[in-house]
Amino acid sequence: MNSVSFTVLFTGFLALSVALQFWLAHRQIRHIARHRGQVPADFAEKISLASHQKAADYSITKTQFGQVLLVVEVAVLLALTLFGGLQWLSDLVLSYTGPGMLYQIGLIAAYSVVSGVIGIPLSLYSQFVIEERFGFNNMTIGLFITDLVKSTLLMSALMLPLLWVILTLMEKAGQLWWLYAWAVFCGFQLLVMVLYPNLIAPLFNKFSPLADEALKARIEDLMQRVSFASGGLFVMDGSRRSTHSNAYFSGFGKVKRIVFYDTLLERLEPAEIEAVLAHELGHFKLNHIKKRIALMFVMTLPFLALLGYLKNQVWFYTGLGVDPMALGGTDAMALLLFMLIMPVFTFVFSPLMSIGSRKHEFEADAFAAKHASADDLRNALVKMYDDNASTLTPDPLHSTFYDSHPPASIRIQHLMAN
Repeated sequence: MNSVSFTVLFTGFLALSVALQFWLAHRQIRHIARHRGQVPADFAEKISLASHQKAADYSITKTQFGQVLLVVEVAVLLALTLFGGLQWLSDLVLSYTGPGMLYQIGLIAAYSVVSGVIGIPLSLYSQFVIEERFGFNNMTIGLFITDLVKSTLLMSALMLPLLWVILTLMEKAGQLWWLYAWAVFCGFQLLVMVLYPNLIAPLFNKFSPLADEALKARIEDLMQRVSFASGGLFVMDGSRRSTHSNAYFSGFGKVKRIVFYDTLLERLEPAEIEAVLAHELGHFKLNHIKKRIALMFVMTLPFLALLGYLKNQVWFYTGLGVDPMALGGTDAMALLLFMLIMPVFTFVFSPLMSIGSRKHEFEADAFAAKHASADDLRNALVKMYDDNASTLTPDPLHSTFYDSHPPASIRIQHLMAN
């Protein structure tokens, strides 16, 4: 491999990926628009035509905005790589820090600032134009800024030490640095999962113990039936930011928390809430979460091994618009380049990831039908589709690439067949 060949390979995969994403978006928009005029038969008794059309318009608008995001992402990617943006950023940081670890961390921090600044207006438009237009936004500008500051400080506190450890391993741990870095990464991910329920999530939302005693007793009875021990039942003030609704549980061992959005509790009946929770418990009892974590760890290892090879190849840098001889150390640049280009090469494999995820959703639905009620879960899902304006008629191929959950009609039919 030489630099010219790698440039051609990169631009070829980029063109393929972009063309595929635009084609899928076109299919999605056309398919939803074609079915906008009639509610699917499986939902006709539960969802009005007006709600169905709102969901269609919301999905089309989000897909169109996704095309804008894609154009911006490609422009930024090319600007940073082939047009020399990362080289310029490296020269700027190097002029202040000189070579060494400070330069390495400074380069990644500078990139994070640039990408963050570019992303702010896009996030503002998504939240205060699109979400506002369809009646989902409850966030204020003040809360948006507060969230931005908090998330920036949190990411800095978590990522800077991790970066320092990984960069140190890349520099000093020899040819197998990627194996040690993989172990550090896995440990870090597990630590964040443990810390999230009690330390991280409360920085952004208020969590109150579930006050409805009748509902609490019903849920505790369900947990006893499936032998699930929880660290508590909590209600999250999701309505501060959005009218979208959901439920989830997080953490491990004694810190496992079951969390309901306040918007969910307002909309669903107790039996429907029980069915939704039974689905979430199904993921836990069927070891889906452990399997997903294990899969993430297994998949990370070969990618880090590949990075271990690429970081020593001159063509990897020069083929992406970077002069390795002009850097204050190549490790941070290798990390950045690898992070930027891997989605270009891996997007075509997205359906492979959704296969396992959808299988888990079907299994969790079956678990809920066994330990709660299939009818109640169906009713809850239909209400959640309606409240969240989730399209009932996605393009099947687009859904295969982007959706971790089965399309609504397939999921409901599969649920009722059990």
